[in-house]
Parts: sequence; structure tokens; C-alpha cells
Amino acid sequence: MSDLISGVDNMSVNEAKSGGNDAGRIAEVKAWLASQFDAAGKDVPEFEYTPRSIAHLYNLATASQAKTQAANIVANDFRQKAVEYHAQAARIREILENVGLAQESLPSNVVSSAQVLANVANFLNIRDTELSSFLVAMGDLSLRKTGVEEKRAKVQKESKILLDYTRKAIARLTYLKRTLAQLEDDIPPCEAQMENWKTNLAVMASKERQYLQQYSNYKALLNRVGYTQDISHGMLVEMAEHRQDLEKKTKPIVDTLRSYQDLPPDKALATLAIEDKKRQYAAAEKYLEDVLQSALATTD
Repeated sequence: MSDLISGVDNMSVNEAKSGGNDAGRIAEVKAWLASQFDAAGKDVPEFEYTPRSIAHLYNLATASQAKTQAANIVANDFRQKAVEYHAQAARIREILENVGLAQESLPSNVVSSAQVLANVANFLNIRDTELSSFLVAMGDLSLRKTGVEEKRAKVQKESKILLDYTRKAIARLTYLKRTLAQLEDDIPPCEAQMENWKTNLAVMASKERQYLQQYSNYKALLNRVGYTQDISHGMLVEMAEHRQDLEKKTKPIVDTLRSYQDLPPDKALATLAIEDKKRQYAAAEKYLEDVLQSALATTD
């Protein structure tokens, strides 16, 4: 039936359309449908005869008739062969009966053996019972068995390899699932850490801009005060030590100079100031002597 349908599908659509309105084809289609449904014991169902349906049914009828004719030829051939085989079997039966080897006169074990021999011959697809035919068939069967065994061994080996690959794949899949579950569990803390990093990054970016601005300001300030690359920390330390040495050396001189700061800037005024100091010194000596004299007198 599948061959019939495929034969219908492969026919030309243009040819079907060109003969869709042919009354002769409609008659042939009706006759074919009637014969087919009559053979099945059913009535032809009612349907609309359109050009498309007529075309398909005509192609189907043509293919069916061709298949039926071919089947009739094959059936006739089989019937002719069956008649010939029956005639040959009757002739062989007559020969066996003439020599006293009729089936009825043979022991049951001989009949069973002959039946087994015939079944084996049919199984081995040989047309005679010659020993050589059996040997050739058995050899062919052995070769086929060997080929099947080789294919089976190959398939078993491939199956073993595939089974090994499957086990490894299952183990890998289990590991990947476990890893995926672990990664999914690590997502929340990682997201929290990422948010913290983003916040810190924003703060650091702000600090970076602030430090860059301060660096620019300090650089401009150093340029204004004349700072050069030659002024280093070691040089500043050395200058500070030299300043301390100078302060130690100049301290006595500074102290001496400070004692002269009370003197008037004019020479005459300085002389008067000196005389005044001398009088004050003499008065103090006199006062000290009077005090000493009074103390001595009191003692006496």
C-alpha cells in the first residue's frame, strides 16, 4: 500500500489537472471504486467528484491496476511452480514406491530423520540433500557465525567503552552539579562582598580625586616658594644640624648683646646712665655698711 501511495505521489500534477474533466476517466474511477468496495463487501461512499479528486483517484486506480497485474503475474508463476513441484513430488513418490521406499513402508525413525533432513535443508536454503551442499551451507553458516561473533565482540567492546564514557560523564555531571550548587550557595555572600567593594571603591575613588587635588595644590605651592628637586630630606636635616651649631656658637654673643640693649643709643646719655648706676651702686654700698654697723652696735 505504501508503494502504491508513493507511486501516486510521484505522478505528474500537470497531467492530473489536464485530464481532470475527462468523462472517460470519471467512468474508469467509478468502475475501479465499485470493484474495490464490492470485493470488500461495502458500498461506495458518496463524495463530490472534483477535478482534483478525480485526478488523484485516477492515478491511484492506474497504480493499483498495475500493481494488481504484477501481483497476478507473480501469483500465476507461483501456481505454475506449485503444479510443477506437485508433479515432481508425485513422480518421486512413484519411484520410491516402485523401489519399496514409500513413506508408509518406512520406519518412523527414518521418516523423522528425513523430515529433520528436509527441515535442515530448508533452513540452510539448499535445494538438494547432497553432502557437499550441506558442507558448503554449513561452511557459509560458520563464516556468517564468525562474522556475527566478530561484530558482537566489536559491539561489546564499543558498548564497554561507551559504558565507561557514560560512567565518567555521570561522575562529571555529578561533580558539576555539586559545584553549581556550591557556587549558587556562594552567590549571596559574594554579592554582599561585591557591594562592599563597590562602596569602598567609590570612597577610594573620591579619596583619589581629593589626594590628586591636594597634590596639585602642594605642587603649585612648592613651585611658588622655589622648591627644586635638589632639596631633599637629607639636605634639610643637614641644614637643621648646621643651624643648631650656629645657635650654640652665637648664644654667648647674643646674651652679651642683650645686656647692652638697656643702654641708650647716645654716648652722653650712656655716660649719664653709667654715672647714675655708679651712684646707685655707691648708695647701695653705703646702705650695706650702715646695716652692718647697726648690726655690730646691737651685738655690743
